[in-house]
Amino acid sequence: MTHLRKMMLEELERRNYAQTTIDCYIQTVEDFARYFRRPPNELTPEHIREYQAYLFRERKLAASTVTQRLAALRFFYTRTIKKAWSVADTPYPKKTRHLPSILSPEEVAHLIDSSQTQFHRIVLMTVYATGVRRSELTRLQIPDIDSRRMVIHIRGGKGRQDRDVMLSPRLLKALRDYWRGLKHKPTEWLFPGGSWHTANHPITLKVVWNACEKAAQRAGLQNRVHPHTLRHCFATHLLENGADLRTIQVLLGHHDLKETTIDLHLSQRHLNATASPLDSLKLKDKVPQSD
Repeated sequence: MTHLRKMMLEELERRNYAQTTIDCYIQTVEDFARYFRRPPNELTPEHIREYQAYLFRERKLAASTVTQRLAALRFFYTRTIKKAWSVADTPYPKKTRHLPSILSPEEVAHLIDSSQTQFHRIVLMTVYATGVRRSELTRLQIPDIDSRRMVIHIRGGKGRQDRDVMLSPRLLKALRDYWRGLKHKPTEWLFPGGSWHTANHPITLKVVWNACEKAAQRAGLQNRVHPHTLRHCFATHLLENGADLRTIQVLLGHHDLKETTIDLHLSQRHLNATASPLDSLKLKDKVPQSD
């Protein structure tokens, strides 16, 4: 396992995969081997099919998660140990598309106001004000806040792409107020980790999740809200305020406009402005009574 793990890690790094993807792929192959208690290079397509069924049946994983696990195994077989991979024998599961849960601006304000701590509050404000992903938020550094140009630099986003997003004047003021209240000023990370947020490493993804979860519980929204919900709200509220799709696409860091339309909920303003075809029918006011 140690030798195979090293080989796979080298192949992933040679292709400049994101660290989160590397971690996921390595963990998947290790889990696959543990399930059958055999080295992964000794396992066959039949084992892969059984493992895929296990992920659905017993682990109750979503289709998108199982697809990611299969991608990891495919990489291991085709790139690491150079074995053939049959797409017909191991098809990716069909994805289920759900409309994202969208909060109204009033509900977002209530969520932020329900934050358990001042730190949680500024984290949630930043997510909603910028529409960044959790992983992007955790990697924000102090120099990324460009108050002169009123932008925030997002470095190494999905696909290792950099981009700029708007810096809200209200967010800038909140960040400065928060900074003034800190006894120990961070020197690198905007949101340092550690119990007192003074460590030399950033907060984890779980910290962002917990900030949202606890605020949602206090606001009575726990069944509808997670950090990515605020990203959906950011995009949909921009659309409601008149922003065009291309602008929203760039701000979200999407390569394809299709990704943006998935993240977007059709806004209430657009729904209300679109008439049902029933309204154009010339119907009689009364329906004849049947005998």
